[in-house]
Amino acid sequence: MNPKRIRNLKPGDAGRGPVAYWMSRDQRVEDNWALLFARGMAEDAGVPLVVVFCMTDEFLGAGLRQYQFMLEGLQEVESSLFLKNIPFMFLRGSPGEEIPSFTDKHGIGTLVTDFSPLRPKREWTEKTASKLEIPFYEVDAHNIVPCWVASGKQEHAAYTFRPKVNALLPEFLVEFPELEPNSEFPKTFGGNTEMMLPERLKVADADPYFEPGHFVPGESAALEVLDTFLTERLDSYNALHNDPTKDVSSDLSPYLHFGQISAQRVALEVEKTRVDEESKAAFLEQLIVRRELTDNFCYYNRAYDSFESFPAWAKETLAAHRQDRREYLYTQEELEFAKTHDPLWNASQVQLLRTGKMHGYMRMYWAKKILEWSESPEKALETAIYLNDRYELDGRDPNGYVGILWSIGGLHDHAWREREVFGKLRYMNYSGARRKFDVDAYVARYLPDE
Repeated sequence: MNPKRIRNLKPGDAGRGPVAYWMSRDQRVEDNWALLFARGMAEDAGVPLVVVFCMTDEFLGAGLRQYQFMLEGLQEVESSLFLKNIPFMFLRGSPGEEIPSFTDKHGIGTLVTDFSPLRPKREWTEKTASKLEIPFYEVDAHNIVPCWVASGKQEHAAYTFRPKVNALLPEFLVEFPELEPNSEFPKTFGGNTEMMLPERLKVADADPYFEPGHFVPGESAALEVLDTFLTERLDSYNALHNDPTKDVSSDLSPYLHFGQISAQRVALEVEKTRVDEESKAAFLEQLIVRRELTDNFCYYNRAYDSFESFPAWAKETLAAHRQDRREYLYTQEELEFAKTHDPLWNASQVQLLRTGKMHGYMRMYWAKKILEWSESPEKALETAIYLNDRYELDGRDPNGYVGILWSIGGLHDHAWREREVFGKLRYMNYSGARRKFDVDAYVARYLPDE
C-alpha cells in the first residue's frame, strides 16, 4: 500500500493485543485501504484483526431512510467479515467515548480508522487520539488520491485542482490486493450490541413519503448497480447525463456516500469498459475531480456549511442584494412538502421525498430557487442543508455541502451578469430548463396530476 495514504495520529509502541479497525466512512469489506492496512499490521504483529463500528443516535439530521440503508449494509459487512474469521463489533454512543473504552476493554494493541473531512468524524478522531495510549492511524480509503496528498490547501476551483489530481492518478489508481482472513476466529469478542434503529425512529410513519426499493443497500447491491451502469448507461453519459428525463445517471452516490463501494473500484472498472471515450472522460471528471474537490474544500475549510465559507466576491454581491424584493417567499415547511408555485421545483422535491435521491442537474436548480425564495442567503443555506441532509440518502456528505455552496454561494464558480436577489451568482430559471430537457415529462413523472 502507498504509505502516503496513511497518517500516524498517535505515535507509540504497539500493544500485544489485536489490531482494531474503527470503520466509519468506508462501510465495506472489499477494496478498503483502511481495512487492508489494519489487516497487514495485524499479520506483521501475529495478532488477530477486529472491526468495530460505533453508531450515534443523532447524526447531522439523518432520518429513518438513512439509518435503515446504513444498518442493512452493515449487516452484510458483518456476514462478509465472518467468512474471513474477522469479528465485527457494533457499538452505540459517541465514538469519542466508546472507541477508547472499547480499546481499553479488549486490550487493543493498535487502532486504525478511515478518513473523513467533516467536523463530526474529525472531532471524534481528535478526542479518541487524546485518550489513547496505543498507536492510532488514519487511512484515506475514500479518495483515490489521498486528500492531504492531492493538495496542501483549499483549491480555488476544479481547474486548479484537476491537474494536481490527474498527475497523481498513475501513482494511486491501482488494483487492490485481496483481504487475507484471520487464521481463526478470535473467541474473546462476544456480547455484540444488536444493530437496531435509534428509538426516535422506531415508529411506522417516521418517513411516510419514502418508497423503499429504489436503492437496495449493501456492497453486493452496489456492485450490481455499477455493472448495470457500465453495460447499459455509461455509453450515453456524455450526451445525456444533464437530462433528468433520461435515466443515464450512475445511481452510485448513496453507495459512495456510505462507502459501500469504493470510488477507486468504480474508476478501475470504468477504465476497462469499452464505450464512448467522451462518456468515460465526463463520468471520471465527476467521480474523481469534482467529488474529490469537495473533500478538499471541507478538509481545508472547517466552516464548510456556513455563509462565512462563501468566496469573498459572493458574500459581497449577496450582501449588496439583501434588501431586494423577493416575488415569492416560502417557509421551510412549504418547501419541504413541495408547496411552491413552480411545478418543476415541486417535482424535484417529490422525487427526493419518494426516492431519496434527486437528479444532479435538478439539485442545482432546486438549490438556486431556494435562494431566490428565501429571506436571506443564510436562511437559504440552512433550508437547503436541512432538506438535503434529511431526505437525500447521500446527504451529510462533502459532495452535498459543496453542491449547495456552489448553487447558493458561488463556490468554485465565478461572477456572472448581475441581477436582483442573486447579484453576480449564476442564475437558473424555468425557461432555461425548458430549453435543456422535456420539463413536462419530468413533472409528469413525479406530479402526474399537474
